[in-house]
Amino acid sequence: MSLQQDLESRSGNQCELCTSKSDLSIYEVKPTSTVGGSGVDGSLLACGNCRTQIDGVSDMDVNHWRCLNDAMWSEFRAVKVVVWRILSRLRNEGWPKDLLEMLYLEDDDLRFAKESGDHLDESEKIIHRDANGAILEAGDSVVLIKDLKVKGSSLVAKQGTAVRRISLDHENAKFIEGKVGPTQIVIITDYVKKMAEKE
Repeated sequence: MSLQQDLESRSGNQCELCTSKSDLSIYEVKPTSTVGGSGVDGSLLACGNCRTQIDGVSDMDVNHWRCLNDAMWSEFRAVKVVVWRILSRLRNEGWPKDLLEMLYLEDDDLRFAKESGDHLDESEKIIHRDANGAILEAGDSVVLIKDLKVKGSSLVAKQGTAVRRISLDHENAKFIEGKVGPTQIVIITDYVKKMAEKE
């Protein structure tokens, strides 16, 4: 079965957030490398209305998200993580804060949910930028623009190396993490360039 079919089967062919049955497609929870690798564990089936609001394409309709009162009890981690992120963004409305207090996430899932920074106020958010000033987000891919010696090893990460599905250091705007070969390394943002989605 394809991923789409797996998710349709799991969800009963409806949006896993608001139960709409129209305009359904796969929503990949970024960064997918953290949430069970990818595939069914790292994705959910979502309607167009939910997807555009999650991605910030359209403004958040607070009343639309009252559906999370049911979705928050999902057994699937991708759904719970997205619910947590949306409730965190809406927490100043009152009722989402109450739901957040009831929502339970395992430590790993909570750490992953916080990757988006949705729980932070705008003034607290650290913005990571590449060498050209482009904003970096968790799950992005970057390319090294110079050779980098990796501290504590003989490894040299070569200029032009692609680092996919980066994660962000939420305390330092200059640090990101990613894998070069099998090794997870910390990289300074001054030495990377964000890759276009199609690269």
